[in-house]
Amino acid sequence: MRALILALFMALMLAPMLAGHAAHAQKTADRLRVVWRDAIAVTDPYYNTQRTGLVLAHHVWDTLIYRDPETLQLKPLLATSWKYIDDTTIEFTLRPGVTFHDGSAFTAADVAYTVNTILTDPRVSVPSNFAFLAGADALDDLRVRIRLKRVFPAALEYIAMVLPIWPQRYRERLGEAYAQAPVGTGPYRVTRVDGAAQIDLARNDSYFDGPKGRPAIGAVSLRGVADAAAEVSALMDGEADWIWDFPPDQLDLIGRQPTLQTYRSESMRVAYLNLDAAGRSGETPLMNPIVRRAILHAIDRPTLARRFMPGGSRVLDAPCFPTQFGCDQAVATKYEYDPARARTLLAEAGYAAGFDTQVVGYVQPDWMAAVSEYLAAVGVRAEIVSLQVGPAVARSLDGRNPLEMGSWGSYSINDASAFLPVFFSFGGQDYARDDAVRRAVDDAGATVDPDARRALYATAIRRITSQAYFLPLFTYVKTYASSRTLAFRPFGDELPRFYLSAWR
Repeated sequence: MRALILALFMALMLAPMLAGHAAHAQKTADRLRVVWRDAIAVTDPYYNTQRTGLVLAHHVWDTLIYRDPETLQLKPLLATSWKYIDDTTIEFTLRPGVTFHDGSAFTAADVAYTVNTILTDPRVSVPSNFAFLAGADALDDLRVRIRLKRVFPAALEYIAMVLPIWPQRYRERLGEAYAQAPVGTGPYRVTRVDGAAQIDLARNDSYFDGPKGRPAIGAVSLRGVADAAAEVSALMDGEADWIWDFPPDQLDLIGRQPTLQTYRSESMRVAYLNLDAAGRSGETPLMNPIVRRAILHAIDRPTLARRFMPGGSRVLDAPCFPTQFGCDQAVATKYEYDPARARTLLAEAGYAAGFDTQVVGYVQPDWMAAVSEYLAAVGVRAEIVSLQVGPAVARSLDGRNPLEMGSWGSYSINDASAFLPVFFSFGGQDYARDDAVRRAVDDAGATVDPDARRALYATAIRRITSQAYFLPLFTYVKTYASSRTLAFRPFGDELPRFYLSAWR
């Protein structure tokens, strides 16, 4: 943090001399310079788990369906229409005349190839995103059927958000080299891949007339940097036109610059505390529901939200995002901040003197320290184990985290099936292992009856919250900053859309 503050101070001193000229120059050059910390190591969208990789995917590739970022309604994209043939078969009619960036025609064969390949390739980074798929069959050039393994009501949401379409012939010809020269049908095409350091895009002037629209900005460069200090410095020094996800306490300082503007936007990402009720990490007091309820009462979530996510963060009661289908916040048990109640419950459970445990996670260390301090105030001595994302998740999957802090963004899927099964269907991150919860969650994902789905998810939420298995801490508020010459609008699904941006 000291390094970031020093870098920001130095940049503030130089900004009046540099930023205006550089920003104007990039507007004149019609090149939007994006700088972010999460460099994209693999451009192929199916072989990375990064949010920045998903952002790139929505610019270079297209999916069959487009989800409107304002209304969250599904609209035709590569497919002009679709219909259910039966409960597990969807037939898509494809848009004629679409071409990939290499000039080859887009057909149903490309859709079938994409679906069938990701189902058999062990290198796909997030196979759970496609676990509902059974395969795809091209009926002719402009009709394709996608088969589901089971009834899956959120299928169209997933198809819209995480199923970009590959060009079969081009990709088969290039093999492993495809990631260095990727081709899609999207509004931008890749012109250069310089490792993970930089990816350059140019407007696809042959892009079809669809809901994404034709980009107003001619070129975009995506550059990865090491840390938040470098990200902020790049913007302040006039070497970047857009950054995001920097510490919120820097927002006002950046916004004071006459050549810059800042934004905040709540996203679907939720910070959480997961409690080992099942005893996967060993015999601990956390297996007692009274102890878990005490812990939930011990944490001042509204203060955490104001302190760490200013600008619109909310404290949730149900373990899902409010707009997601089936996420009924009203049925959840509410745990107000009440340290006296927490101490009473611990004494009732036989732990008047408290106990020792661990809180493990990859979120900001000061977040973990704050939670640890709240717990210590009621007698729960939680050692902080702060790890990088990979090791923390690996340890979670092994069942070794008594208290676990993390975040979940649902891959921007606006359905509770993108949240609840991750933590309550006996997968690696399920520390409840509750058969009743699993049945309700699984049954909700196996019917197309919306009322039945709502009722089943409500049953699961009641049980999860009454048993204090999981505590949503607060929603994320994303920070953004850019040149004032850029007209940019953030959306709640945490997907910046540069193809909707323009120069002022």
